[in-house]
Amino acid sequence: MQSWWFETALLADGWAERVRVTAEDGRIVAVMPDDAPHAGDERHGAGLPGVANLHSHAFQRGMAGMAERRGPGTDSFWTWRDLMYRFANAIGPDALEAIAALAFVEMLEAGFVRVGEFHYVHHDRDGTPFANPAEMGARIAAAAAETGIGLTLLPVLYMASGFGGAAPRPEQRRFVHDADGYARLIAASRDAVAGLADARVGVAPHSLRAVTPEGLYAALAVGAGGPVHIHVAEQIGEVEACLRHSGLRPVEWLLGNAPVDARWCLVHATHVTPAELDAVVRSGAVVGLCPITEANLGDGIFPAAELFAAGGRFGVGSDSNVLIDLAHELRSLEYSQRLTHRARNLLSSDACPSTGRALFDAARRGGAQALAAGECDIAPGARADFVTLDRAHPTLAGRSGDALLDAFVFANGRGMVDGVWRGGRQWVRGGRHVARDAVVRRYTAALAGLGIA
Repeated sequence: MQSWWFETALLADGWAERVRVTAEDGRIVAVMPDDAPHAGDERHGAGLPGVANLHSHAFQRGMAGMAERRGPGTDSFWTWRDLMYRFANAIGPDALEAIAALAFVEMLEAGFVRVGEFHYVHHDRDGTPFANPAEMGARIAAAAAETGIGLTLLPVLYMASGFGGAAPRPEQRRFVHDADGYARLIAASRDAVAGLADARVGVAPHSLRAVTPEGLYAALAVGAGGPVHIHVAEQIGEVEACLRHSGLRPVEWLLGNAPVDARWCLVHATHVTPAELDAVVRSGAVVGLCPITEANLGDGIFPAAELFAAGGRFGVGSDSNVLIDLAHELRSLEYSQRLTHRARNLLSSDACPSTGRALFDAARRGGAQALAAGECDIAPGARADFVTLDRAHPTLAGRSGDALLDAFVFANGRGMVDGVWRGGRQWVRGGRHVARDAVVRRYTAALAGLGIA
């Protein structure tokens, strides 16, 4: 039996003071507000439920900052993608594991407790499949095991370089499967994560440009009712290409031709019409927003204020991992709406006037749904996954209740995360992951070995 005592904690029905939590075998047994600490309790300041990072490409952590140089022409997502392909084609299994481990360490230190790894580097450098189809996915699982983060592995189906089943480009050779190969990949991926207590495996058709309709349906068939993630309508160029090919916009085509429901996560969905947005809300799908990456790549701004007002569901992800920071993702999401609408506090409501609280609650619920993570509250029966804030942090001085989350999201949130637990085991102490030093050494050696700058 484990036990913790919090000065204050955010529970399913709101903030409570003097909260005692007990757990057994990694799951919460009892939550007792207004209780005195007992002998042997760990004592902490503010306790929060953890948030899921619903969209990550872990290997891209290794190229963070490399694409911030102007090229000879106009830079865009598509020019950034060329560098990403070079990097993806240089990494081997050992390097992938080392890079993913650092990304996962930084996620936990930021307050994320689970990651949706949208994983598409499958084959060897020359495009030859490994003997184990999930060799690279197994390295992702090993990094999750080492660092303690919860994992929803989302092996990606990549079939084409463009709409209409255009032949893959040479630099996409490590990504590509046909339908039968993808079925083998999913089966091997389930084996690869079997040793992780609460791992999940979903399916991830990369995008409408990279899978045929037949490929999309084949991916759904092997998904066994689990999570379905897809990039959609991230770039104007993608929308225009989809219109030329099918006469429909990407979100419009997807909602009209696939059984989109609450299992689905529509990643980015940046360029949607009001009618498409209404249909997404009705479907129950989660929109996966990655504000830092979307800004870094110049994608555009998703109409989050309209989604929020309509009762739609969203979560946040670190995507390219150019910067891993939960508070910054939430802050960037709100600030993008302020710049668009020239108004303030747009992602809150009369029922929840605290914008920090509204963003935090929406992100943790949407992330948990998208990653099939189960209960995301500090509540009996839930996993003992939670985060503590250091109430000695100067920005939290005199703050309580929702004001703690307003400060976390909008005022120097990175320095506030003190501890992070997964299944009752503490992985972050004093703001640092317990394995940080060893992980950084391996990461540094791996990057040096790649010789890419």
